[in-house]
Amino acid sequence: MTSEDQPAAPAPASTSLANRYGGQKRALTSRARRTILIAGLAVGIGFMAWISTSSATSSVSFKDVGYSTPDATLAEIDFQVTKEPAADAKCAVKALDAKFAVVGWKVVDIPPNAANAGSDGGRTTTQRATVRTESQAVSAVVDSCWIPDAAK
Repeated sequence: MTSEDQPAAPAPASTSLANRYGGQKRALTSRARRTILIAGLAVGIGFMAWISTSSATSSVSFKDVGYSTPDATLAEIDFQVTKEPAADAKCAVKALDAKFAVVGWKVVDIPPNAANAGSDGGRTTTQRATVRTESQAVSAVVDSCWIPDAAK
């Protein structure tokens, strides 16, 4: 083959791609990058503030301590409730059979605590609830606890 037989060089790739897909995008200016960074930081700080304040408002937690089933019609559960000492709370406790079916259910009222009651300055107290069951229970647990609305 001689040099005359070689085909002509194809158009540069960047030109043909630019014709097909459009030209290159412009990079963000430093001012635009700075604005996006500041906005992202503000959103992140706002989100963290929301998380920290929302967890402070749901101020009741519980921990199962133990249970007993004295007979086929009763279950007793011991649990700890942590809340503000001056607040009322309610806890739903349930008794379960061997197949994890609920055989007893009760809502327990937790009254305000004295500052010297329990631990943590009256925040954590131990409670015992007795639940009537329709058949033999093999366990008892706290389902949930909440602070009742003051408006009701």
